[in-house]
Amino acid sequence: MEFDNSFEVPLSPAEAWAVLMDIRRIAPCMPGAELTDVIDERNYKGKVAVRLGPVALTFAGQVTFEEIDNARRGARVKAQGTDSKGRGGANAVASFRVEDAPGGGSKVLIHTDLTLSGSVAQYGRGVGMIQATAAQIIGQFANNLKTHVARDGVPALTAGGGPSPPAPPPAAKPISGLSLMMKALWDSIVRRLTGRPRT
Repeated sequence: MEFDNSFEVPLSPAEAWAVLMDIRRIAPCMPGAELTDVIDERNYKGKVAVRLGPVALTFAGQVTFEEIDNARRGARVKAQGTDSKGRGGANAVASFRVEDAPGGGSKVLIHTDLTLSGSVAQYGRGVGMIQATAAQIIGQFANNLKTHVARDGVPALTAGGGPSPPAPPPAAKPISGLSLMMKALWDSIVRRLTGRPRT
């Protein structure tokens, strides 16, 4: 199933891009997501707590940035996760880009192609439920991101226009018990980002 989401942040496109590409800093902003390992600057491992209807799931998996275009401020992320209790899995490819928002600041546009397998596919067979949950997760992520930026500022940019290497962040932890399956997401995202549903 495919769906689109978007959110706005009160930053210039260059600043918003730098923030979104600083994965270790923004991972804690994604509801239900926990970054567990940084393999390299394009590959990350993590866990995501998700609620599909009455069923609570926890996915563990990997997020990979397949494409990063700093000049156009766009990226494609692939996320794969397996439920910890063996009830199935989720695979997602999310493309996102940052552009000028009409009223100032930036708008982040996300397109997600999500595939569920095993019992998980039965829990999440309602496309409307998944889309509504993804929208809720993205909204919570955007609010957390705005709070984070207001508190910690924006990472510096390199001469090439991309974000500078991030400083080691505090341990990531799920946000207020909400759920999500990033990747991303991104993930956000996003985690950046692939989103997973919660109702």
